Amino acid sequence: MTRQCVIALDSGTTGNRSIIFDGRGKIIANFYYEFPQIFPAPAWVEQDPFDILNSAVKSLQEAVYFCKNNNYDILSLGITNQRETSILWNKKTGKPVYNAIVWQCRRTEKI
Repeated sequence: MTRQCVIALDSGTTGNRSIIFDGRGKIIANFYYEFPQIFPAPAWVEQDPFDILNSAVKSLQEAVYFCKNNNYDILSLGITNQRETSILWNKKTGKPVYNAIVWQCRRTEKI
C-alpha cells in the first residue's frame, strides 16, 4: 500500500536540503549536502553554480529513492531559495558566466 508525501527543497546559503513530509506534515526524512563558499576578496562571497546545482540534485535523488523504497507517492515539490543570490547564465551555452554572487557579498555596497 502506498502513502502520500510532499518534498520541500530548501536551497540555502551553505547547502541544499530535501525534506519529505507525510500527509500530516510530519518530517519523515531529510537529506542535506553542503557546498563551499568562495571568498575572492575581503567581504566578497561567491559560490560555484554547479556546486549549488549538484547538491540540490543529489539531495532530491536521495529523497525520491527514499520515497520509492518506502512506498510513498510524491504529490508535489516545493522549492525555497536564497532569493538575493544571483547567477548570470549564457543563453547560448546554458553555462554560468561567473560564480553566483551570494546575498552576503558586499562588493556593491557603495551603489
